Amino acid sequence: MPAMQEDDLFGQAEPQPDNRNTGQRPLAEILRPKSLAEVVGQDHLLGPEGSLTGMLKRGSLASLILWGPPGVGKTTIARLLADAAGLQFRQISAVFSGVADLKKVFEDATRLHRAGKATLLFVDEIHRFNRAQQDAFLPVVEAGTITLIGATTENPSFALNGALLSRAQVFVLRRLGDAAMEQLLTHAEAETGETLPLTQGARASLRAMADGDGRALLNMAEQLLAMPPEPKLDETGLGQILSRRAALYDRDREEHYNLISALHKSMRGSDADAALYWLARMFAGGEDPRYIARRVTRFASEDIGLADPQALPQALAAWEAYERLGSPEGEVCIAQAVVYLATAPKSNAVYKAIGAANRAAKETGSLMPPMNILNAPTKLMKNLGYGAGYQYDHDTDEGFSGDNYFPEGMGRPDFYRPVERGFEREIAKRLAYWAKLREEKQ
Repeated sequence: MPAMQEDDLFGQAEPQPDNRNTGQRPLAEILRPKSLAEVVGQDHLLGPEGSLTGMLKRGSLASLILWGPPGVGKTTIARLLADAAGLQFRQISAVFSGVADLKKVFEDATRLHRAGKATLLFVDEIHRFNRAQQDAFLPVVEAGTITLIGATTENPSFALNGALLSRAQVFVLRRLGDAAMEQLLTHAEAETGETLPLTQGARASLRAMADGDGRALLNMAEQLLAMPPEPKLDETGLGQILSRRAALYDRDREEHYNLISALHKSMRGSDADAALYWLARMFAGGEDPRYIARRVTRFASEDIGLADPQALPQALAAWEAYERLGSPEGEVCIAQAVVYLATAPKSNAVYKAIGAANRAAKETGSLMPPMNILNAPTKLMKNLGYGAGYQYDHDTDEGFSGDNYFPEGMGRPDFYRPVERGFEREIAKRLAYWAKLREEKQ
């Protein structure tokens, strides 16, 4: 039965449409915002002080690249921007479109342009177009034939060519937060007249399962709204009915580099808990543990070095243990190494020292070592002075000769400067002692 409202002016009850989803359209489509004000989670762009709001107020909607994760409203925003700016809306997908499709769209836009009508062309997954296809947009954008809005889940710096980026402004759409996700659920319940059969804990779990994807959340909510209102599902019951949305992770794309950077910097910042979290995120995303082990080993020398000489053996042992055990048992070994490195004293003194030495090696070219430290396997070489004056350090009282081991005329650089942390504090004492002896022996 259709719902009834109060009597109208003529004293008759007027039937109202039943707003519950009949299965003809997905709930996510029914709840698609009808105005920019209804878009949730993107106030930095669409709020009163938002960038796109200001653009519309000035009447200067430019070509845009909307960059953000799936299910945050990129398509909806593009359509609503066209309505707000009074532009003809056209949409294509880079997955299914080719040069012929682009040519037809451009021809139609050109005809409308001559008739005094402007076109907003929305290109979904624009990063999937190759360089030549991306270049095809340049003349029509420059001529004002179209206002281009491209949507991408990939970092535009890597996915789009520089010429196209120079003609479009990039706006970042945020992953939907918990408050925005709850708004969507509340809207879904109001629209359908049904209540989600969930406990408060299960409702929170549902929002978490969607992982910031509004479309995924509404698709899951649609299944739940079709269920009886009682009994309510708890977290366990919800998990038995629905699957958690897979976390965004692509081993050859930006998320891969974002997470390894987060792991590296968390270890550098001596935050073992954060390091374990990002490690677990990478495992959950299907990252190759060997890649992580390699990066952890690099970290041991780059960020700890001789502040803890056991750091590198720990990393290598974890790597070897993983090779012997495999997953998932071997992942615990990598986690052990991550915790060890995160809690170890930090020093990049060796990392900086080899960098400085590399620069000096390039600048000094082919300078010969000093004659006293050259081997003289032949009589001729001995006659030429090879090895002359070499002091055997073990024959000295201190086990230290103080000889010069740098090329003549180069001077003595100071590459390695240990920090006052961990074992390097002891190394610094040794270096200071040898520097004093060297000065005394000269």
